[in-house]
Amino acid sequence: MPRTSNSTARAVPRRALADHVFDELLSWLMDGTLTAGSSLNIDGIARELDVSPTPVREALARLEATGMVRRVALRGYFVTPAPTTKELMDLMDARLAVEPANAYFACERGDEAFLTGLEEAVDELENSSNGPTYQEFRDYWEADERFHALVAQAADNSYLQAAFAALGGLAQRFRQFSGKGVTDKAVAVEEHRAILDAMRSGVPERAQELMRRHIEGVRARSRSEREEPEAPRKPPPPRGPKPPPP
Repeated sequence: MPRTSNSTARAVPRRALADHVFDELLSWLMDGTLTAGSSLNIDGIARELDVSPTPVREALARLEATGMVRRVALRGYFVTPAPTTKELMDLMDARLAVEPANAYFACERGDEAFLTGLEEAVDELENSSNGPTYQEFRDYWEADERFHALVAQAADNSYLQAAFAALGGLAQRFRQFSGKGVTDKAVAVEEHRAILDAMRSGVPERAQELMRRHIEGVRARSRSEREEPEAPRKPPPPRGPKPPPP
């Protein structure tokens, strides 16, 4: 694990220690410093970050909710293995069931402050870096999450919001193992801005449709990034009568 300056850790206010530890662990996970399947020693992390074990436990519990780490009884925490393509597609299908509905109701119920917040999020998306390391794409990622969270909040439906919160946390896991940063920034910014324009238009069906197209686009691009060359096929067996038995 990377060394963290003691002076930096001590400078963090006590009330923010859990957030500080969470950010450090998230950075290590996103950049691959903590590899899939590796164990996470609470006391060792606490020494590394010059904190007590308590904020480390709190941070790991938060990360467990995202699916990025898992806790095994009597063995502790481990970095979750890389997700399968099917898991990613299942998540995107679930987002398609929830987020277009959020967009419909947000367009009906959102106020001017909501639209201002969306515009600020899109502007930050456009102006953020999209390099391969977590520190480079962190602002972009947070702006993207904020955009979708604002839509879920403006939809004003507690059940949809709970479903969105669960899916949004899991989405972090699929960014964890990409290793490529943000590869679709230009098209993603365009899609978010189109959703914003639809929200301004006050036509819920339009907002719903554009959110659906956006999630489908993310789904297709995510799948494309995971595509592996097809394995060469074995030549077919020769045709004709079988040779007689010896």
